[in-house]
Parts: sequence; structure tokens; C-alpha cells
Amino acid sequence: MKESRLSGTVAGPVSRRVFVDKQSPSAYHALVETSDAVHAVASDAGLDRTIVELINLRVSQINNCAYCLSVHTRAALRAGETTQRLGVLAAWRDTELFTTQERAALALAEATTEPSNAVAQESAYDAARQALTDDEISAVIWVAITINAFNRVSIMSKHPVRGIPQQ
Repeated sequence: MKESRLSGTVAGPVSRRVFVDKQSPSAYHALVETSDAVHAVASDAGLDRTIVELINLRVSQINNCAYCLSVHTRAALRAGETTQRLGVLAAWRDTELFTTQERAALALAEATTEPSNAVAQESAYDAARQALTDDEISAVIWVAITINAFNRVSIMSKHPVRGIPQQ
């Protein structure tokens, strides 16, 4: 019989996690292929890479996915995003740093992540209708769905976040 728990620290036992991406690589590769298709849809819709990364980060903030936050912060910086906007992303509604299109995309991504809030969902969709094309709306929703799936893979696997050497 396999042991399912390791000896813990003062805070209590630490469970061992299965890295589901490694345990079931065919399912993970299908998710990666979906992500590739979604990035193509976003690009074809004209969504800038920074908006895609803002969506990835905002959804990962909501889901508390440390691994995806680490990965997509680096990706956003590579795409030209500023540290100021990344620093206030969690409070995007309280700043004037985001465009109307970005605000609509962020609200729609949040509604996709927390679909049980019907009022917020309708409000987000109404705002998206004013600022985004049908193709952009579809792309935003697909980006949010995809990062939600990756968040769950990383959260349930407890993927570690390792430090990056200083340059």
C-alpha cells in the first residue's frame, strides 16, 4: 500500500501531489494544443498579446495560481507590458491605466472564471459588446477558459515556483 502523506512540518502534514501533466501526458498535450489554437484565434481576432497576457494574469490571480502567475508575468513583460500596470492589475477597475478594450476583456475574463455571478456576467457581456467585436469576445472567453484549465492543472499538481537568477 502506497503512503499518501509525507511527514509534515509544524503546520501539519504535506500531501504529495501527482503532477497530472506528467502522469497523463496525452491529456496535457491536448490542452497545450487547445492553447495553441486559442492563441491563433486571439491573434486572428486582432487581440494584442498584452491583452492575452493580462487575461492570463487576472484569471490566475483570481484562482491563486502561483505557477501561472510566475509564467505569465514573465510573458507579459516580454510582450511589452509595464511593471506599473502589472502591479495594479488586481485593482484594474480603480485605475485609469487600462483602455476600454482591456477593461472589457478583463471583466469578461473574470465573468468566465466565476460564471455563477449572473449579474456580473451580464454586466461584463454588455461592456464587451460595446468595446469588442464578436471575434474578440469569443477569443477573450477562450483565453479565459484555457488559462482556467491550466490553473487547475498547476494548482492540483502544486507545481513549484522557482526563483529566477538575477541578471
